[in-house]
Amino acid sequence: MTSGHASALLELLGLLRRGAPVEQFDRPAADARTAGAGPAEQALVAEATRVALDIRRTLDQHRRREAELTALFDTAGDLAALRDLDAVLRAIVHRARMLLGTDIAYMTLNDQVVGDTFMRVTDGSVSAAFQQLRLGMGEGLGGLVAQTARPYASADYRTDDRFRHTDTIDNGVREEGLRGILGVPLRVGTRVIGVLYAADRAVRDFAPDAVALLSSLADHAAVAIDGARLLEETRAALVELGVATETARAQSEAMRLAAETHDRLTRLVLRGGDVADVAQEVAALLGGSLVVHDGDGTELARVGTDPVGPPARGLAASRSGGRAVAVDGVWVCAVLAGPELLGSITLGGRGDLPDTERRLFERAGLVTALLLLLRRTVAHAEERVRGELLGDLLAPAAPGRVRDTDSQTLRARKLGVDLTRPHALVVLHCDAALRPRLAAEAARHARARDGLAGLHQGRVVLLAPTDGPGPLARSLAAELGQALGAPVTAGSAGPAAGPEGLPGVYAEALRCLEALHALGHTGGGAGLPDLGFLGVLLGDGADVGAYVERVLGPVIAYDTQRGTELVRTLEAYFAHGAGLARTKDALHVHVNTVVQRLDRVRQILGEDWNTPAGALEIQLALRILRVTAAGPSRPRPLPKAPVPRSPYPTST
Repeated sequence: MTSGHASALLELLGLLRRGAPVEQFDRPAADARTAGAGPAEQALVAEATRVALDIRRTLDQHRRREAELTALFDTAGDLAALRDLDAVLRAIVHRARMLLGTDIAYMTLNDQVVGDTFMRVTDGSVSAAFQQLRLGMGEGLGGLVAQTARPYASADYRTDDRFRHTDTIDNGVREEGLRGILGVPLRVGTRVIGVLYAADRAVRDFAPDAVALLSSLADHAAVAIDGARLLEETRAALVELGVATETARAQSEAMRLAAETHDRLTRLVLRGGDVADVAQEVAALLGGSLVVHDGDGTELARVGTDPVGPPARGLAASRSGGRAVAVDGVWVCAVLAGPELLGSITLGGRGDLPDTERRLFERAGLVTALLLLLRRTVAHAEERVRGELLGDLLAPAAPGRVRDTDSQTLRARKLGVDLTRPHALVVLHCDAALRPRLAAEAARHARARDGLAGLHQGRVVLLAPTDGPGPLARSLAAELGQALGAPVTAGSAGPAAGPEGLPGVYAEALRCLEALHALGHTGGGAGLPDLGFLGVLLGDGADVGAYVERVLGPVIAYDTQRGTELVRTLEAYFAHGAGLARTKDALHVHVNTVVQRLDRVRQILGEDWNTPAGALEIQLALRILRVTAAGPSRPRPLPKAPVPRSPYPTST
């Protein structure tokens, strides 16, 4: 090797060390030719130059690979640091642009709902229209990549007819000035989620190394997107888990409170507590006022408020929905046994109720329903016992058998009924469809009066301690008629001083009821004495002396006390056809005396004494008086105060 050869080799090595441009590597060969080197020497220098250029290209490839690996490592580091997804995607797109040396890089993601792909990130773009592009599957280069999951490159997209061009895509590409485009799929497993692009504004062929590098960056981008999705799903799951945990805790607390409340109410009921006790306990638990009504709206218990009825709208809503509802500033809970409405609970003083307290309120309704059912069962059993006793009291003794009145009196005493007191009996009548309600109302009135009520021979009968059967019948007819909203007729008889007389009293009360219907007094109430002479005719062993005393007693008492002859004047007056002239002749007095005596009768008996009905009763009483005047059953004189006349006119 000559000194010229050595000098050329040293220069080539220096160029390699400095990383000199390619054009400088031709200088050693030129220097050899200038120095007059022979052909062999020039060939040797040319070969050395070719080898040096190969070495330079290899070094360039290594440097480029090193840069690519550094970019990939940086991207992996970004992913490991769990940076913001948008920042990671922007960094990947920017590195793709830098490493491939393109004018622009961008990324599109698939929209699974719409079924197309949209622009997600751009780097180097200057067109707003391009940045907002959406590509249908299979449209353009990117749509084909997204559809087939394969990379595609075009040296000049505008003239490349391998792709399905659309006006929208072509206009965006033209506005951005793009020519050469490379697109690779973003894949998660076998699923394509988008496309990563690198593009130049000049015609460019993309080498396989460029495709591989962009594909590696696309894989990193896909990992970043999927990792962000998983992270978001994990965060959402944690949030849902936290919500579920809180819900479970709240439900557990609600169940604990409900169980504790149920135990308290159960212990209260088992200790013999009634509806009022439950209302007091629930009002204290919920911190409000409480009113309990039965199915008819009757108040059963009230705590901390004035009397108030349940809102009809709220009660209907609670009954149909089976839940407590808020209406007009109060909470209403229907007390139900299946579809049957037993009553209602109204809670006041609480604007809102959390779910736990609302369930507690509804549980109170359940306990109240059990109490009302229990009370109704007890009431039905008691009414059955009372009805059986009433039937035994009113049934006549069998032929040849003596009534066990002592046993009946003892049974009645156990039910709070004292048969040693005078009792009147009332037979009640209403429309057949209302008879069950009438029986229930009669039972309630009987309990309030320490009496008995029930069905006997298909009729509603009430037995109550009183010596005034007429006033009792009128009172019951009015009160029960108002409760039923329909006429109730009440025929009464009595009083009976013991069980032995009750069958006969029942028969008289039944005749009285039939007489009221016959006289057109439906919806009224009366006793046999109130029916006048009809009562005498219908009565079983009626006291005619008492009838005379009721009709003429005040006149007889007046004659006895003053020595007058008003009774004699009445006899003559009616005996002579109510004529004044013939009456004064029969009495041998002046006509004015007759007029004065009759006016005195009017003052004593009332203005209606001479009406047809009143005259009939007075004449009947005069006949009875004449028949019994000489006998031991002559009527006793009555007190000075006049006795009221019958409220029911009679007729022949």
